[in-house]
Amino acid sequence: MNTNLMMALFAAAGITLAGGVSAQAMNKDTRDMALKQAASVYKSDKAACEVLNGNTKDICVQEAKGKESIAKADAEAAYQNTPKTRETARVARANATYDVAKERCDDLAGNPKDVCVKEAKAALVRGKADAKVDRVAADTKQNAAEKTADARRDASEQKRDAEYKVAIEKCDAMAGSVKDGCVRDAKNRYGKS
Repeated sequence: MNTNLMMALFAAAGITLAGGVSAQAMNKDTRDMALKQAASVYKSDKAACEVLNGNTKDICVQEAKGKESIAKADAEAAYQNTPKTRETARVARANATYDVAKERCDDLAGNPKDVCVKEAKAALVRGKADAKVDRVAADTKQNAAEKTADARRDASEQKRDAEYKVAIEKCDAMAGSVKDGCVRDAKNRYGKS
């Protein structure tokens, strides 16, 4: 399967999992109701997975778990309405998308599976790093401008390292001088010596 197509599928899975409570402020009763609804939807989604088998069932269960964790994190973020809980909700979304993507990689074997897992991990790192940058930027109690710049540098470095790992994993499918050239290009592109 084409890597770009796979990433599009992962992104679509993330969008599918992204449904939930909006970022509006809510009261405790509304939050509690959203938490109960998330648990109820999870149970019905998981029950729907029972008719499936193999990795298709595993993917279905991961999607159900992801939807639940996202809905719960979104409800908590809307209730508490703090930069930290909004970051937690975005990290929950990134983790859910990663878990589904990683499960989809199980349909592959060898180097394509390794690349698939590295790409899923890189997307997770990007999601978590971006969530942290946004939290730091929103946190006005501390020196936001300085902290934001530090967080962006850290996030940029984490993203670059994750992308480098994907590039190196792709090189592993090659041999000889072609592989050497691929590794050299990856090192140059991502500033590794």
